[in-house]
Amino acid sequence: MIRFENVTKRFGTHTVLDGISYDIHHGETFVIVGRSGSGKSVSLQNMIRLLTPEEGRVWVGDDCISEAEGADVTRILARFGVLFQSAALLQWLNVEDNVCLPLRQTQHLPEDDIRARAAEKLALVGLEGVGDRMPSDISGGMRKRVGLARAIVTQPEIIVYDEPTSGLDPVISRQIDLLIDNLRQRLGVTSVVVTHDLYSALKIGSRVAMLHEGRFAVCAPPEEFVASSHPVVRDFLRAQGIADMDDVRKAFDT
Repeated sequence: MIRFENVTKRFGTHTVLDGISYDIHHGETFVIVGRSGSGKSVSLQNMIRLLTPEEGRVWVGDDCISEAEGADVTRILARFGVLFQSAALLQWLNVEDNVCLPLRQTQHLPEDDIRARAAEKLALVGLEGVGDRMPSDISGGMRKRVGLARAIVTQPEIIVYDEPTSGLDPVISRQIDLLIDNLRQRLGVTSVVVTHDLYSALKIGSRVAMLHEGRFAVCAPPEEFVASSHPVVRDFLRAQGIADMDDVRKAFDT
């Protein structure tokens, strides 16, 4: 569904992505992890055309989004829903209007239908009855859920998550992880997650890919990722207190 072909991205003389190639399959949850500055978010930004590569191409299905122009970019991006790290809610709009916004901007629907769809998506993320509240009046975890409801209100094929558990306490983080997995199953979407949180990555990922020095050190299903002997992966696991998948399962059982 998404394919990177020898993608290189530089900022000045610094190479962030160094000829990386990978495929993301329909219906899977592909998680990109790595240290700060490793290129996780840069990879995501190339995927949704916030950046374009100096070399290589990025494909979404049969469309090369990295080379598309004008209306073609808009058409390809309509396949995506994005949950930004900060949730990026408009503070002067209430929850319902934040969720309605993408529909009002891109689809010619009656207002009643727009509000009904927003209410449906808010219920799907466990936020029934909060549509009239302002973003400043709800918790960080609830703001993430509102951002997620807005990301799925246009019924995208692909949902991209940029650090979905950043800034949340461990309990709320695990709830967000379970919600991401639940939405994948219920909506049949393809999910792409960028995170520094290995517990999250190993719980929800079909495959986990670790970026290091512009390339993937390891890209494997969770069990294989944890068993990897790659020294960078071992260090990353130790830093988060993960010895095996039992440690991950325990975090979600508590």
